[in-house]
Amino acid sequence: MATIEAINFKQHRAVVLDKQVTWSAVQHTNPINSLPQLFWADGKPWREVNLWLMEQALDRDLTLATVDAKAVSLLSYANWLEFSCVDWWHFPVRKADRCLNRYRGFLIKQRGDGHLAPATVTQRMRVAIQLYRWLQTNKIISSDWPLWTERNIGIHVHDVFGFKRAIECVSTDLMIPNRRSTSDRLEDGLLPISANDRDSLLEFSRTHGSQELYLMLLLGFFSGLRIQTISDLKIQTINNALPEPGVSGLYKIHVGPDATPRVATKYNVSGFVWITKSLLERLKQYAYDTRRLKREALADTNNKDLLFLTRFGNPYARRASDKSPAINVELFHLREKARNRQLSVLQNFHFHQSRCTFATELARLAIRVGGAIHAIAIVKEALLHRSESSSLKYIKFLEKSPIKEEAANEFTTEFLGLVSKQDENL
Repeated sequence: MATIEAINFKQHRAVVLDKQVTWSAVQHTNPINSLPQLFWADGKPWREVNLWLMEQALDRDLTLATVDAKAVSLLSYANWLEFSCVDWWHFPVRKADRCLNRYRGFLIKQRGDGHLAPATVTQRMRVAIQLYRWLQTNKIISSDWPLWTERNIGIHVHDVFGFKRAIECVSTDLMIPNRRSTSDRLEDGLLPISANDRDSLLEFSRTHGSQELYLMLLLGFFSGLRIQTISDLKIQTINNALPEPGVSGLYKIHVGPDATPRVATKYNVSGFVWITKSLLERLKQYAYDTRRLKREALADTNNKDLLFLTRFGNPYARRASDKSPAINVELFHLREKARNRQLSVLQNFHFHQSRCTFATELARLAIRVGGAIHAIAIVKEALLHRSESSSLKYIKFLEKSPIKEEAANEFTTEFLGLVSKQDENL
C-alpha cells in the first residue's frame, strides 16, 4: 500500500558554481515542519504529487492541516491505482477506461455501500481534479489529453441589499455532488450516545483499555475536547488551570495559539475550556506517574512536555492534526474485546462522538436552567465554536427530540390498536 510520510522541508534553489550545480538554502524563508509526502508501495516517491503538495504548503492562504487533508485524499487515489494496476496518466480515447473515470465509479460505489460518507467522496474527487488541473497548467501532462469535459455552472446568490446575482463557476463532468442528508446530524455528521451508553463505554475502557485511552475518553466526554487538542495538551497546561469564578468544583484550561504553552485547536481558535476538579486532579496525578515518566524518557526533546505519549514516547497525533492513528488502533482493539463480550455500544463508536455527547448533555442542562437563548452562549463558550450556528444545532436537536419521542409513542399506540382490531376481525 502507498503511504504518507511527514518531512521537515526547507526551500532550496539550484546554483551553478564552477560548472557544477549545487543546492543552496533560500534565505529568509521559514521551514515547513511535517510536510506530507506520498510514497508508492515499493518505496518510490510520487514526485508529481509531492511537488504539488509542497506548492500547496507554500501558499499562505492554505493551512498545513488543509494540505494534510489533501494528502490523505490522494493517498486513497494512490492505493486505488496500485490495487487496480492502473497508471495515473492512463487517459485512452474510450472514456470508461480512463483512470479518473474509473476512480469516480469506485468512489460512488464506496458511497453506495456505506463505506464512505458523501462528503468524503466529493472531497476526494475534488482533490484529484485539482491535482490534474495543476499538472496541465504546469505542462507535466499534455493539455490535449481527454481528461474531462468542462461545463459552466451558474450559482445565484443574494447580496446584503437583497439583489440577486449569478456567479459563473467552471466544473467538470467528473465532480460528484454531495447530496447531504436532511437528518439531524451534529459536528462531523455524528450523533451523541446516551448517558447510559457513555458510562458503560467508560467503564469498559477503564477495565480493558489503556490508562491513556481511558483518560482521553474522559476528557472527550466531560470537556468536549477534540483529538488534536487532547493529544497536544502539555503538563504546564494542566498545572496552569484556573478555577472558574463563582463556580465551585469547576476549572478552566487555556488552549489555542494564544495559550502558554500553545495547544492545538481547530481553526486556531483560542479560549478557555471547562474541566471538573476531579478530572483535573486525576490528570495531574497521571502526569507524574511512573507509567508516564517512562514514556517521557523515550520521547524526543520537543515532545517531553506532552501529557499523553504512546508507549514508544511518540505523540498520539502529529502537531495540529485532527487524526490520531494511535488512538484508532487502541479503539480497534477495544472494539474486538467488546465484541467478544457482546457490548454493542463500541462497535460503531467514533472518538468525536464524545464531544457530541458532552455538548448535548451540556445543552440539556443549560436549557433546563436558563432557557435556549442562554444555552447557545454556554455551548459556544464551552466548545470554542467560531459561530452560534454550530451551537444552535445542539439546541435544535434537543428541542426536536421530545417531539419525535411523543410522535413515536402515539404512532406505536395507534399501530398496536389497529393490529388488535384486525386480529379481532379474523
